[in-house]
Amino acid sequence: MKNLYTAVIKRDGDWWIGWIEEISGVNCQEATREELLETLKITLQEALEFNKQEAIKSAGENYQEEQIAV
Repeated sequence: MKNLYTAVIKRDGDWWIGWIEEISGVNCQEATREELLETLKITLQEALEFNKQEAIKSAGENYQEEQIAV
């Protein structure tokens, strides 16, 4: 099952800029819309992996993982 995220994108002069609504700090700028969407996807994947590793590191030992659906 894939998670869905919302990209907010717009053209700003010669550039396309965008953000991921649900994840703070995931924002990009590219020359084309297609490049922007691909870069946002890559940046989102990297941010999710980084956040996961930071959470596990912060938990230390003897932690449990529980999935939560919203």
